Amino acid sequence: MKKRLLAALVGLSGAYPVFGEDWAQFRGPDARGIASEASLPLDWGPEKNILWKATVGGAAWSCPIVIGNRVIVTTAVAEGQPKPRSGGGFGGPGGGPGGGRPGGAPGGPGGGRPGGAPGGPGGGRPGGAPGGRPGGPGGYGGGKGPDKEYTWKVICLDRATGKETWSAVASVGKPKYNTHASNTFATETPVADGERIYTWFGAAGVAITHDLAGKELWKVDLGAYPTQMGWGTASSPVLYDGKLFIQCDNEEKSFLVALDARSGKEIWRTARSERTNWSTPYLWKSKVRSELVVGGSQKLRSYDPATGKVLWELAAGGGQANASPVGDAETLYFGTGMQGGGGGGRGGPPGGGPPGGAPGGPPGGAPGGGRPGGFGGFGGGGTLFAIKAGASGDISLKEGETSSDYVAWSVAKAAPAAASPLLVEGFLYLFERQGGLVSCLDAKTGKVQFKERLPGAKAIWASPWSYAGKVFAIDEEGTTHVLKAGPGFKVLGKNPLSTDVYWSTPAIAGGNLFLRGVDNLFCVK
Repeated sequence: MKKRLLAALVGLSGAYPVFGEDWAQFRGPDARGIASEASLPLDWGPEKNILWKATVGGAAWSCPIVIGNRVIVTTAVAEGQPKPRSGGGFGGPGGGPGGGRPGGAPGGPGGGRPGGAPGGPGGGRPGGAPGGRPGGPGGYGGGKGPDKEYTWKVICLDRATGKETWSAVASVGKPKYNTHASNTFATETPVADGERIYTWFGAAGVAITHDLAGKELWKVDLGAYPTQMGWGTASSPVLYDGKLFIQCDNEEKSFLVALDARSGKEIWRTARSERTNWSTPYLWKSKVRSELVVGGSQKLRSYDPATGKVLWELAAGGGQANASPVGDAETLYFGTGMQGGGGGGRGGPPGGGPPGGAPGGPPGGAPGGGRPGGFGGFGGGGTLFAIKAGASGDISLKEGETSSDYVAWSVAKAAPAAASPLLVEGFLYLFERQGGLVSCLDAKTGKVQFKERLPGAKAIWASPWSYAGKVFAIDEEGTTHVLKAGPGFKVLGKNPLSTDVYWSTPAIAGGNLFLRGVDNLFCVK
């Protein structure tokens, strides 16, 4: 009786997860990265406060989710597959970065992140040899897919021990398209409703659903599509009101689709005038209505979840949509990063470096707009917007405007490139990918409270999270940086973990923190 009543309440509210302690989607309850549990860990290390460590196998940047006593992870496995490497955005197949500081000699990559307009810093230091340094392995993954057969899996681990309880094969085959050496073929995070696990593997083009025992319930082929310069896929599915929403922005035919969560049948599909984006849609439950907000390099759009009709749209100012929106009852926050890389256009002409370099700007590349030494703005730098609830139609700002009837404020060069914004008690925290820079803005006014550099921080790809009055962010070398939440910059400590590479955003449930690296999943107690 209690179970039926709980299911009925969930159906009425459209909420998830079902259980109070579950972390059932990317960024957890309401996709905000906030946990309210009182007994969560504050410090840990390789041999400190680790309950268990599990090796999943294969490679994936998908985040773990937690349903009851189950930890769900996904992966893509192939014999002899390379591990994803750190420092994304460098070099082409067989080539590493072609240069460093602006004003260098001809050659090297110019466009930064895939899809950038021609430009970006040129080769090496001024007066350096043409073409920059010879590159190491890896880089952009354009062209045909790999000549390896991959197996895409959904895996369930016991939350108490980390031991595998079941593993289900979702798809087997050779990926139609390659992916960047820093990305994986299983980067999308699954979502669950307390009874079923819904998974989208963009590289395989497969959406699949299992029950909690690992039994396949339905499977739909939505197709695999080319991405800008072969960067790959990343946008995670969203579940609401009996529908599974999947954003599939690509270089061929971008679309947003709603599937019936029970059967997998298509309910509606709407074409999107966007090219490749990696942002996960956000179900915004404002004081006015619930709406599905989808990032884009050209426009941020809000859709009616029931029909797929566009409710409002905002010109995003170019760049790339990597970070996901976040909001509260009053306001939604979103911005695009990588402004110097161009806004959704194709890559520039080949650079002047030796074969193996990534496509770049013309010899001596024009500036890409990033910080000195950056790759065409890859560290972030788009406009951050605060959008009021109840918007309708085209709410794009006119030239010279920073606010309007439905845009509370906007701040240029403030948006992060990869990590999604964190909204905690009236303040927004933004972590730039490069340099360990963190900003805090007043969420009501957009006024910057601080912009500081985290001591010793490496690149940050995973989205930040918060509990116990603290803000946490893990860098790609596995060190979690801990800040005091609030308008003042105060570093409380660092928690180094291991030598894995970390791009996955953690899960938090049952008094535990789940951190995923390339090789291992850690449960912190």
